[in-house]
Amino acid sequence: MTGGFLLDGMGRNGSGMMCDMYTETCDPAELAVLREVFASRPEALPPAGWETVRAFEAEHGVVLPEPYRTFVAEVCDGLRAGPPFCGLLPHGDIPDDWGAGRPERPLAEPFPLTEAWLWEEDEGETEGEAELEARMDAVYDRGSLLLGTDGCGMYWHLVVTGPQRGHVWLIDDCAAIPFGTRPGTCLMPGTPGFAGWAAHWAEGRPWFAED
Repeated sequence: MTGGFLLDGMGRNGSGMMCDMYTETCDPAELAVLREVFASRPEALPPAGWETVRAFEAEHGVVLPEPYRTFVAEVCDGLRAGPPFCGLLPHGDIPDDWGAGRPERPLAEPFPLTEAWLWEEDEGETEGEAELEARMDAVYDRGSLLLGTDGCGMYWHLVVTGPQRGHVWLIDDCAAIPFGTRPGTCLMPGTPGFAGWAAHWAEGRPWFAED
């Protein structure tokens, strides 16, 4: 039990460690959590509908991970109140502060990370600046949807392609960090995945582990 929302808090393998998520079929319990968090809010945007979702997937060569896929189609496609701080974006949108002239974001190319990367720690390594920037660009742009921003260049992504499919990541100018693993073992402990991330926000809990 996570506050008022029923989630196992342990990931799919029961160990509490970060793991591959089952994202092909919508879990009714997760969808119920999402309905509880979003559906009663008057400012919630209406669902996109299945026709729109399938057209988006066909255009980008992906299938969105569950339960986000069913959530967007049947429950809600954006909420100004969040999560995150500046609002949950409609699927496929980008934040106003993302910047003009940035490259296309290829959703069908795999998201390149499987664990947190604090790229400030790589400064001074033998890798050249151009190579480091190329790796960072791939993290920002490949294989993920933008869920929204907390401002100050802090962007939340939902991975749609690659080993981290279904996981939510926070990416900013210092690091890329996954949300949700066993408490005490990561920077952002909690129930991994979109439903766990949304419930965590609805309960008013801090994103980062407290000392």
